[in-house]
Amino acid sequence: MLVCDYIIERIDGDYAMLKRTNLPEEEAKMVARALLPEEIREGSRLHYELLQYTIVE
Repeated sequence: MLVCDYIIERIDGDYAMLKRTNLPEEEAKMVARALLPEEIREGSRLHYELLQYTIVE
């Protein structure tokens, strides 16, 4: 089971580019905004666990 944290690098229309915080050399991952919390912004931190993204304050 994958559990990790991301930073939203860029929002581009209906997609957001997420970068893992513990693997900065890894390529950014494109995720549909429909799968992410509505209140995300560029620079927001997200936690991913059990197929869900939640905002980390």
